[in-house]
This record gives sequence, C-alpha cells and structure tokens, in this order.
Amino acid sequence: MTNPPPPEPAAPRDLVGIGIGPSNLSLAALAHPLAELDAVFYEQRPGFDWHPGLLIEGATIQVPFLADLVTLADPTSPWSFLNHLRSRERLFPFYFAERFHIQRTEYDAYCRWVAQNLPGLRFRHQVDSVRWNPEQDVFEVDFTQLDAEGEAEALGRTHTRNIVLGVGTAPYVPDPLQPLVDAPGVPVIHAADYLGHRDSVLAAGHVTVVGSGQSGAEVFLDLLRHRPAGREKLHWIGRSEAFAPMEYSKLGLEHFTPDYTRYFHALAEPVRDRVVAGQWQLHKGIDAGTLAAIHDELYRRTLRGGWPDAVLTPGVRVRTAGRIANTKVELHLEHLQQDSRSRLTTDAVVLATGYRERPLGRILAGLDPYMRRDSSERPRVDEEFRLVLDPSVTGAVYVQNAELHTHGVGAPDLGLAAWRSATILNSLTGKDPYPLAARTAFTTFGLQDQHSRVPQTRQEKRLTPLVEGR
Repeated sequence: MTNPPPPEPAAPRDLVGIGIGPSNLSLAALAHPLAELDAVFYEQRPGFDWHPGLLIEGATIQVPFLADLVTLADPTSPWSFLNHLRSRERLFPFYFAERFHIQRTEYDAYCRWVAQNLPGLRFRHQVDSVRWNPEQDVFEVDFTQLDAEGEAEALGRTHTRNIVLGVGTAPYVPDPLQPLVDAPGVPVIHAADYLGHRDSVLAAGHVTVVGSGQSGAEVFLDLLRHRPAGREKLHWIGRSEAFAPMEYSKLGLEHFTPDYTRYFHALAEPVRDRVVAGQWQLHKGIDAGTLAAIHDELYRRTLRGGWPDAVLTPGVRVRTAGRIANTKVELHLEHLQQDSRSRLTTDAVVLATGYRERPLGRILAGLDPYMRRDSSERPRVDEEFRLVLDPSVTGAVYVQNAELHTHGVGAPDLGLAAWRSATILNSLTGKDPYPLAARTAFTTFGLQDQHSRVPQTRQEKRLTPLVEGR
C-alpha cells in the first residue's frame, strides 16, 4: 500500500503541474525558491523516467551541459548539473574530462537526483480531468493515486488558480506498421523500447532499422558494433533524402534562442506551418559525431577485405507491411526518387520513427468550451506559453513542449527549458523573479525595428584631466 495523499490545502493552490518530464521538472526547480508560490506537480509514473529505452552506452544529449534544468535562467540555483556533480563528489573528474556534451545516462541521473530531492512532486498520481469553476474562479483538478502495481488506490481533487501542462510526447508508429507492433511473435518495437528488447533484437538473423534521425542512427550503430564482421545482416532505411547531419553551426543554433522563438510566434499561422516543415534538419538530423562513428565502424570492417553485410538506403518509405508465418516480417518499400518498389524480408524491426505531442483532449475536455483554436483546430498559445481561453476564465493554463506550431523548433529543445520555465514563472507571479535577457542572438530574424530590445552600449566614464597648479 502507498501512503494516502497528503491533505489538500483549504485555499486554492497557485499552480498545479501535470506531468513531470524535464520541462515541468525545470519549472518545479525554479519555482522551489519562490516561497510565496504554492505549487504541486503530478505524474502517473512511479518516478522520473526519461527515454529509458534509448540510454545507450556512449550516447550523448545534443545540447551542452549548461542546458540543464535551471542554469540558463539562474546559474546560482542549487538544482544545477554542476551542483549535482558536487553532491556526488564528481566535480573534479568532470572538470578534467573536459566534456561539453554529457552522456544521456548522466543527464538522466541528474534529473533523477533533482526529482528525488525536490519537494512538491507527486508521483503515482494520474490526473483524470480539469474543469473551470466559474463560481469560485478556480480550476478543479481530479486525480487518482496509484499503488505500486499501477492500480487505482484513492481519488482526490485539488483547486488551483493556474495549471501547467508538461505531458511530453509519445512514441509515433506509422499506420502501416502499427499492426506489427501490436501482434506477438517477431520483434517489432519502437526505438523508445530498444534497450528493453535489445537481446532479442541482437539474436535475430536479420534486423531492419526504420528511421533516419538521431535515434535510428544510434540504434543502427549499437547493432553494428555487436554483430559479427561479415555477418552483420543489417538494413537501415529512412524517408529523408540522405542520412543528413543536424545543423550545428553557431549561427544556425541561434534558432534555439528566445529571440527566434519570439520572432516565430509573431509570424502568421500559415507561414509558421510552412517554416516548421522546412526546418527538419535543425532538430531531426543526425549528430555529425554519430555519423562519423558509423562510417568508422563500417570502414574498420573492410580492412580484411570485403564489405560489411549492411545496407543503408535513404529516401525510402514503408508502404505496407505484414508477417510471414509469424516468423518473419515483410516490408513493402517505395523509393521516393526512383519511383520504384521492392520487398524486404527481415527477422526484427526497430522503428526509430520519432515522437508526437501527446493529445491534450482527454485532460482538457472540461475546458473545451473555453479554448480558442487556430484554423487547424490546434490550441492557440500566447507568447508567454498560455493557452488562449475565453476572457471569463481568470486563471491561466500554460503548456510546455506542446507549442511547436506557435513557438517553433525550440519547443522540445532542452536548451530552452529553463528560459521557458522562467518566462512562465514571471508571467504567473506578475513579477520578475528571473530577469531575462533582452537580446540572446546575433542574428536579427526580421526587418522590424530591433533597437528597443538591444541593451545600451556601456560608455566608458571620461575623467577630467588634471591641470598643474589647480
């Protein structure tokens, strides 16, 4: 039996967070020192869990360690990655390691440390519904407390003036492949579950990886390193026209700044949709180091003559798929440039087909009459990450990592998490507990006057020269 939920306060809370991933964990960490703020965060899982199936040995996160939960908003916060290292007596080893990009397992361990020590987090709490109570001017949040087996144990309700949604994304499986994932037999798994099924995938005679982004590259590299030379029996296919590197130039990275986020939000809706579709290489490409490691491993296997039994083909989509006698999978492929088709028989499939924003309809069904939507029926989100609601709703619903359509490619990026959390807290409190820089990029993204956002250049104080005799 788990402990009963703590009693709810008599007065409405200031903030209820739904979901505890990196985004809401960042918000909780930055909210912690604000003593006047009564905040609680609910998560249905038993503890913090960040892409456990992709914590492949040696894989690094794609942002520098400074993009932790708090540093880019408050470098003095006790919840920084560097303070985590200090608490583990690992600060000097990290200093001598000279690593700007840390391993995923290390980032996961850091977030777990924050989650285990930060008050106000309620794991095993599933939020069931959110409603606006116009008579009391508060949101009603109904939740279910779960036991160790994930079964319902107690029901609860809390009242709050504001809500922040941080429910994250879910693994995406294309429709033609969904029946294969649901059926037993041949292993067909999403990359999100890779490590949990790694042994069975490695034991398969022939393995196909579908997806030409970072996850597909990491899975392919891990399989390649653990298959015998000359008998790799690997296929790697993806829809993009190339196994392309992620844009990682310094000016290119300025698309992940607050400056660009503000610029993007001000664009017209059709323009935003068109821009996002063309920016895939900013966030769906492959780290150049991973591409180099794949090529190095393939090249190493040619040193004794012959080529590795590995086929890498971009520009390919899976039209349909099916099982053959429950022992193999047949993929029906189409090459997008050649307009040609073929079939591929394989013994295991890893779907590195990415993630999609979790739909908010179930949780927010009670707020649907108040929500304002765009021409594609998506929630409208203002510059401060608030859902645009009917003016009669005096509270605010903030969203994290659910605003790609309004705030651009930086929405899911870890590097903007602390800034977004600080923006939300500044908006929510009506103060500036976290002063934010007026300018963050050298690039000016539009032609409008930017001078109001540019800090004044500091002028050197001129001294009056001394004159002899005076």
